[in-house]
Amino acid sequence: MPRIAGQIDEKKSEAILDAAMALFAEKGASASMEQIARKAGVSKQTLYNRYASKVDIGRALAERRSDAITAPLRSGGEPVEVLTALANALLNKLCGPDGRGDMRGVALMSPHAPDLAEAVYHAGPGESLRRLSAWLEEQDRSGRLRVPDPYHAAEMFTGMVMGHGHLRGILGLANPIPDVPARARETAERFVRAFAP
Repeated sequence: MPRIAGQIDEKKSEAILDAAMALFAEKGASASMEQIARKAGVSKQTLYNRYASKVDIGRALAERRSDAITAPLRSGGEPVEVLTALANALLNKLCGPDGRGDMRGVALMSPHAPDLAEAVYHAGPGESLRRLSAWLEEQDRSGRLRVPDPYHAAEMFTGMVMGHGHLRGILGLANPIPDVPARARETAERFVRAFAP
């Protein structure tokens, strides 16, 4: 029987997600629920009490990453500062060693588990894009920026930030982004200039 909120040991949930992330990066969709439970050091019952399927695990992983990446959007501040922090989070979480492996794992899974790939996209990158779009819409309403199409601008910003560094990272090539802080700051400044009121 599933436990009620407050009875769930969050450390076990985090262990499950960490184990799944490592196994998905290594094995793609062929990682089994049993392997995830074993690597996490929990019983299969504990795993299934928290996540009924690999799709649920993938969604939870993507939500966790999206929350971490978009945290700067909730911090307030001047647009260039918020966007610099967001760009740093994107680059560090997605182009760093862990992020490269995670995205490679999703890419490996997508042909064999399209439902999992779709869940990961919508709960992770898609949700981050929606949050950035909503933040840009608010900046437009407040007059800080002029953003007629916030969703398109959000896609443009993430593309500017990631560039080919993300692709190099997924392909396992060395040094995907050599100077993350400088890249983040320059991208934020150029974006804010482009959308200045």
